[in-house]
Amino acid sequence: MILDHLLARAAARLAAAGAPSARLDAEVLLCHALGVDRTWLYTWGDRQAPTVERARFEALVAARAQGQPVAYLTGEREFWGLALATSPHTLIPRPDTECLVEAALARAAAPAGRLLDLGTGTGAIALAFASERPGWSVLGVDIRPEAVGLARHNAARLGIANAAFRESDWFAALIDAERFDLIVSNPPYIAADDPHLAQGDVRFEPHSALVAADDGLSDLRHLVCEAGRHLLPGGWLMLEHGFEQAEAVCAVLEAAGYVEVANRVDLGGHPRVSLGRRVDDETGAERP
Repeated sequence: MILDHLLARAAARLAAAGAPSARLDAEVLLCHALGVDRTWLYTWGDRQAPTVERARFEALVAARAQGQPVAYLTGEREFWGLALATSPHTLIPRPDTECLVEAALARAAAPAGRLLDLGTGTGAIALAFASERPGWSVLGVDIRPEAVGLARHNAARLGIANAAFRESDWFAALIDAERFDLIVSNPPYIAADDPHLAQGDVRFEPHSALVAADDGLSDLRHLVCEAGRHLLPGGWLMLEHGFEQAEAVCAVLEAAGYVEVANRVDLGGHPRVSLGRRVDDETGAERP
């Protein structure tokens, strides 16, 4: 069977299984099985499929038809133009999270500074920021040792030297003297009874990285409460959340004394990131 026909048959199978991007998924999986890029595939689609690679591809398609995420099957996902290794121990980086990177970069005009990424997972946010601001020092933390190891691996393979990673339950492994200009996070924010947990790729992603108590708001509230101790004067806290949580997160930020509270929208135009600048609660002055 030639590659183009093999690809068309796989795309039809994935579409019948309900894959939302069946043709793209099939192309990515075939490129992975062959060890080529998509340009090669478009150029040489009239070639015969090698027997071993065809069997590998068909096994990948079968797994995808059962719902397994493409990023876990290939072990890689692109984020901010960076090829990141992925693992079932971490969330799959998604394009909407790039708006959090954009918000951080917009408030990082100084040639040097410090950024903390809480719940770093693959290191996607930390590494995207670090790649754009080589004069900044970036620290990513995660409670899962597997995630910390993966983030370190991604930093090494990408040659990003200004990002470090540490095992920590949010701020627990930080000392009080560690302060940052920017603190960012994409924490768990899905309610335990959310029907989306039974759909798509999230069925296979780590539950602990997705779900939070109190209708998905408990971790967001915790980060707002604790972040002030680790922000430099005038520092910014930026949090990704569900698009229906923006009003609640902004209210929590304002109640905690943050000013210039605002939202940033994702690729679909939904409020996806809320942010605020930390000042002294009583005087309104920037915290010492």
